Amino acid sequence: MSMKKWMLSLTAVTLLWGATSTIPTTEAASSTKPIEVLLNAKKIQFPDAKPFQDSNDYVMVPIRFVSEALGAKVGWEKTGGQLAVSIKNDVHAVNMTVGQNTATVDGQTKTYETKIILKQNRTFVPLRLVSEGLGQTVEWDKVSRWVWIGKKEIAALEDKGLQKVSIEPYKKIIGTIPALLNDVLGKPYDKVLIFKQSDLPIKLLRDIYSVEPYTSPEGVPYLSMRVKTKSTAGGIFYLTKNKDARLRSVMDDMTKDNGDGTKMVYYKIYSYSDEEFYGVKNYKSLKLQDIEYIAFRLQGDGYIPIMVNPWKGN
Repeated sequence: MSMKKWMLSLTAVTLLWGATSTIPTTEAASSTKPIEVLLNAKKIQFPDAKPFQDSNDYVMVPIRFVSEALGAKVGWEKTGGQLAVSIKNDVHAVNMTVGQNTATVDGQTKTYETKIILKQNRTFVPLRLVSEGLGQTVEWDKVSRWVWIGKKEIAALEDKGLQKVSIEPYKKIIGTIPALLNDVLGKPYDKVLIFKQSDLPIKLLRDIYSVEPYTSPEGVPYLSMRVKTKSTAGGIFYLTKNKDARLRSVMDDMTKDNGDGTKMVYYKIYSYSDEEFYGVKNYKSLKLQDIEYIAFRLQGDGYIPIMVNPWKGN
């Protein structure tokens, strides 16, 4: 297919998709979504006890893992039936007692909105104590239910230590839509970079915060993404277990502005354009579980970023 025909096809596909979309009436990130803590834009891993919101909607974090990630030392001492917890780094010292809503920060008493508690053998403290006690910039991100600690500068995939590999093992599947083997300027790709959902957020052409399933009130499945952008998001394509590629454009009229520089954007799982342009007769049978990889279209970077689909079936 020539580049001119390809662009005409892509324009037609975009118009077809846009004509049948439904604006989301519920947020993709619900109140039941797990809370993540990011230190300098990288997620902290919690092996057991996880952050949570208490009955008063205050965010509680397991202080040991947060403190240790920040290079602080944590100590415990039981006195008079009470558990005292101390945190120290080169600059700050915090002393607190489980069951109380006060702590001593650098010699000054601070009062918090909720009590310090012991849960699953872990000491949980209100989020504000982390900022006041350890001298960190802390921000609660209600859209993704993330706690940002420190810098919010998101790293590129290469900076996360991930390596580009040859496109050859993926070339046949990607090549079922030949234009996908070239970037938008027509230059052939020779590398791919495979990453996982756990590597998010990442910086591509735009900052990609999250990739999640979304089902509309009408029961139509989509893939939702939270992206940092002033305009719109780029195209993606799926590599399926049927050994073919399925191109998807963002559903512009479903895009939701989060009011913080990020937007929620949506892509169809199945689309009748697969039949219209590529002859896929059973296009409606495609499910999220049938997708093995989610690939991103970029301009002039010489490689294709490809995320392993964490919801794929066996």
